[in-house]
Amino acid sequence: MLEPGQQAPSFELPNHAGETVSLDSFDGRVVVYFYPRADTPGCTAEACGFRDSWDEFRERDVPVLGISDDPVSDLDKFREKHDLPFELLSDESGEVASAYDSYGEKNMFGNTFDGVYRNTFVVGPDGRIERVFADVSPDGHAEEILSTLE
Repeated sequence: MLEPGQQAPSFELPNHAGETVSLDSFDGRVVVYFYPRADTPGCTAEACGFRDSWDEFRERDVPVLGISDDPVSDLDKFREKHDLPFELLSDESGEVASAYDSYGEKNMFGNTFDGVYRNTFVVGPDGRIERVFADVSPDGHAEEILSTLE
């Protein structure tokens, strides 16, 4: 797992609208959160938590980037359905999630498959990891992050 102080892996990924978003294009802090699947109960709860706390993230000038291995079209539908005001990025290959130690083998209902782990990273203005939240619970996660940004 990446640790605070380490350089955050750089990336360029398509967002929900198919436009390229680069981590390097942000000047200040950035919240980068990885989630398994758009429009599933846990991922919806987590995304809606960020949405509901969006004004507080904006007041702190901290953008939020949600990353999953969903295709762009699924992200666009998810974002629109739940009125999400932040960027959702498509990492279909899992390459970026892997660089953040947030992709690998998972087991569900007796099936083994590769997928995205629910982890969050706060990246500082210097491009280094400031905080790591591993295997997070979706409920209340946005508030948990906000409490560390004070």
